[in-house]
Amino acid sequence: MDRSERFYKINAMLRARRSVPLQDFTAALEVSVATFKRDLEYLRDRFGMAILWDRACHGYRLDPGSPHHELPGLWFSGSEIYALLAMHHLLANLDPGLLAPHIKPLQDRIQALIKKDDHSFEEVARRVRVLPMAARGIEPASFQAIAQALLARRRLRILHYHRARNEETERDISPQRLVHYRDNWYLDAWDHGKNALRVFSVDAIRRAAMLNVKAREISDKTLDAELGRGYGIFAGRKTQWARLRFTVERARWITREQWHPKQKGYEKDGAYILEVPYSDDRELLMDILKYGPDVEVIAPASLRHEVAERLRMAAQRYNETERRP
Repeated sequence: MDRSERFYKINAMLRARRSVPLQDFTAALEVSVATFKRDLEYLRDRFGMAILWDRACHGYRLDPGSPHHELPGLWFSGSEIYALLAMHHLLANLDPGLLAPHIKPLQDRIQALIKKDDHSFEEVARRVRVLPMAARGIEPASFQAIAQALLARRRLRILHYHRARNEETERDISPQRLVHYRDNWYLDAWDHGKNALRVFSVDAIRRAAMLNVKAREISDKTLDAELGRGYGIFAGRKTQWARLRFTVERARWITREQWHPKQKGYEKDGAYILEVPYSDDRELLMDILKYGPDVEVIAPASLRHEVAERLRMAAQRYNETERRP
């Protein structure tokens, strides 16, 4: 029985009985008293298990007044190790502020969870890496105002920069929820000027001030229906379906990818057909274009035309560059 198995056995015995004598542990685990006590200290120090010696019962027991601690798995799943390392990365790169005194204990706790048997956190972090991509910096003061108004349920007056039009506009909005997506922050909000729900890139909010006006409440059901139906972060209630044909070679990757919870996928004539709902094509266009010649838009015609036009413009730019002396 290896060390991880012993931990689970100790945990199971403590939870199954009011108290467990020392000899029961050593017999069940087939280890010496010294080894068992080292395991006990590891469980106390590393996993925060409140294991007490009950003199009256002549055995070990769990402190009923302590919080319940679960042991990690024999090894983390992909989503678990990603969540832990991503959280540690976020804390390590957090700007100093009101939370600064509380960050170190959180980081220490995450490091303790990530430690695997005799492998240090540093070794695990060096061998398992989480690499953020294309994260855009945000203004700390604006983010603080947004978060404060979001939780206080107050309206915000923001100065929003529209990158596509290269212009700034002042908006009064009711913040609904913050979303961390693809290493960037977005704000779902009710835009009182547009009288509609909108998604704002937080890095595009150049100034934010909380107003002493109660925010308009939008139910989670409405938010999900309006913003969660289509592909990507810029969604909407009205959706249409994109049908994409991937080459046989690229299908080996695509069949394992989830583009949308309601996607449909099937093989046809050796290729792989992927169907996803979308309402705003901005993000979908970028993801289609990155696959170059390995994907073809079958439908709808408007999306097919848009992708073809962008590829034509890209090819034209390269051709012009090659003709230059």
